[in-house]
Amino acid sequence: MTSVDAPEFPMPRAAGCPFDPPPGLRELQEETPLAPVRLPDGSTAWVVTRYADQRAVLADSRVSSDVTKPGYPSGTPGRVVGAGNIGFILMDDPEHARLRKMVTAPFMIKRVEQMRPAIQRIVDERIDTLLAGPNPADLVESFALPVPSLVICELLGVPYTDHDFFQHSSKNLISRSASPEERGAAFQKLHDYLDDLLIEKTERPQDDLLSTLTERVRNGELTRADAAGIGVLLLIAGHETTANMIALGTMALLENPEQLALIRDTGDPKVIAGAVEELLRYLNITHNGRRRVALADIEVAGQTIRAGEGVIMANDIGNRDPSVFDHPDRLDVTRDARRHVAFGFGVHQCLGQPLARVELQVVYGTLYRRIPTLALAADRDSIPFKHDAAVYGVHELPVRW
Repeated sequence: MTSVDAPEFPMPRAAGCPFDPPPGLRELQEETPLAPVRLPDGSTAWVVTRYADQRAVLADSRVSSDVTKPGYPSGTPGRVVGAGNIGFILMDDPEHARLRKMVTAPFMIKRVEQMRPAIQRIVDERIDTLLAGPNPADLVESFALPVPSLVICELLGVPYTDHDFFQHSSKNLISRSASPEERGAAFQKLHDYLDDLLIEKTERPQDDLLSTLTERVRNGELTRADAAGIGVLLLIAGHETTANMIALGTMALLENPEQLALIRDTGDPKVIAGAVEELLRYLNITHNGRRRVALADIEVAGQTIRAGEGVIMANDIGNRDPSVFDHPDRLDVTRDARRHVAFGFGVHQCLGQPLARVELQVVYGTLYRRIPTLALAADRDSIPFKHDAAVYGVHELPVRW
């Protein structure tokens, strides 16, 4: 693989097209299923542009998610100083499977469905608070961030009163512009915070996931450091991703009022569920791609990726593959979009996807019905998008009603 003339990755989005993948990715997808790209640290990796090839690589046991493996395409100049492994997400089987299994139960579909009434209560209470406050308001601060933060805090056993701390720390940890030292310090603060909570749960266990992890530590199945790392992973993933989907999804719907009307005016849960899948496909808030390193020579679309070479599945352009989704750049909440790769694929696909789906179903099925006059309170050009973060969305979303 050569870096000569390889385009930079991540690529910039086009001005005026904040919901679409970078046009450079679209060009690559049309030209080739596999292309070299240059990362910010000067290294080179392969980017996989097409849906079927992305799923094939993500299901291949000959590629690794372990960031410590030589050739892993982190692309970051310098290592994250002071940061340990964030849970099991950057591990391979069998250790990945062993640790993941310890926290799977609360995220299973049946268990999450039992949480739906509590999630509905949280959403309604936050809408009440929003309506009682200033108009216009920032939907991110007043609604999109609090809802998933309250949900994941309740599930983990984290005090919501600490939300300013963990939201600020997680923002620094996933920032593209933060230095390795700054990201390392953010991770360490979160890790120490979860470690302190685990000590408290050991002494006074409750009916929450952190208390379950303390049992694993007590039984010798897990070190407390690993338990704290899992806690960091679940806390960050549990609020950052869903919060960005709530705000970005709302903005996309406000700019497509006929699609919003289909959601607002229906009483059919299946229609809402389908709309959630389409918004997940269309928006792709994980815009850095799914990253792996080849452990052996593998073939992708007739080309060879050598052992030790990095490979990136650009899921945002994969979900816009016209061979899989008709008119892929059109937001159509009536389409069957369940095949999307927004949650990844294979053994590392998102653990929390059942919870994210239920939260988004409740939010999209409630917010626009209760506030039918919801509208943007600022020009699109003035809204700050998160081009500087690993999770895409908006920093603020001014709305009025």
